[in-house]
Amino acid sequence: MPLKRRSTRTCANGVILPPFWRAGQQKAGVMEHIGDILKRSPTQTSTSRANTDIWSDIEGEEEGSPASCSICHGTGFVHPLLPSGKPDYRRTIPCRCARDRPARERLENQQSSLMAYHWAPQFELQKSMTFDNFELRNVFNPSEEQLEKLKEERRTLQEYREEIRQNLKEAYRLALDFAESPEGWLLFMGQYGCGKTHLSAAIVNYRYQHKQPALFVVVPEFLDHLRSTFNPESKISYDHLFERVKTAPLLVLDDLGEQSTTHWAREKLYQVLNYRYNAQLATVITTSYSLDEIDGAISSRLIDPKISVPFRIMAPDHRGDLPPSESTRKTYRRGKKAR
Repeated sequence: MPLKRRSTRTCANGVILPPFWRAGQQKAGVMEHIGDILKRSPTQTSTSRANTDIWSDIEGEEEGSPASCSICHGTGFVHPLLPSGKPDYRRTIPCRCARDRPARERLENQQSSLMAYHWAPQFELQKSMTFDNFELRNVFNPSEEQLEKLKEERRTLQEYREEIRQNLKEAYRLALDFAESPEGWLLFMGQYGCGKTHLSAAIVNYRYQHKQPALFVVVPEFLDHLRSTFNPESKISYDHLFERVKTAPLLVLDDLGEQSTTHWAREKLYQVLNYRYNAQLATVITTSYSLDEIDGAISSRLIDPKISVPFRIMAPDHRGDLPPSESTRKTYRRGKKAR
């Protein structure tokens, strides 16, 4: 079935923007939670009532294995209700916890696989990257090169800062929309530290929280592990690892670009992306490279308007905003200062 194009609102704001000027060393800025700025109303999540026809006065159930279920008490089955409202002891049907088990097991397998093979060396940090703690800086200090550019274009410093703020807000909206309804591809471009990885990791964490499978892969690490499968002592086969990434229902490919200098790497990446392109599988890609620096066979798919929404994040590296001596920073989450 042909993939529906994403909304024209997001596509219009998510077009490829002209390359922004390289940022210099930044100074400290005030942090503000982007959710407070957007003043977005809370997402409404529908609640399944698939077990309301069973003999139980308990509306919910504990998450986890059937053994922890407060409805069937570990049996995995319940008695359906008769039209009179009384339980039909002659019949049993699977409890909701048993029906949810396959999806839960797939999620657990993916999570354990990620941790076991260390595709993301900083995965503990990435697991903490959510939409709730994505920060929007109020102050952006341009480099001398950027200041000269502003003078040439007769733009003020305030206009420069507001442009970046609006750009970050739109990147946040695109990522949140994709997390809620993954369709097509989302391409985040921008320099290191601009927020690409945080937003893409937030998408995966959002899907995990909603018991949906998703896979976060740091591309250089994935290619290294793919090579390691040729070692006779490897505990995982090449086919298993490659298929896991290629066919994931939702895949994040973080840091695409610098590893594609060899023919073998370009071929493997092309095979993954081409398969997902033809199958129209939900995919998020981040890169700090320009499209001209990426292999043409790959970049042509990354920006195909039939499936992809490319977006350039213009923010400078947030890690340069504070002096190196400051190991922690103040953040604002949902209007409350974190300590």
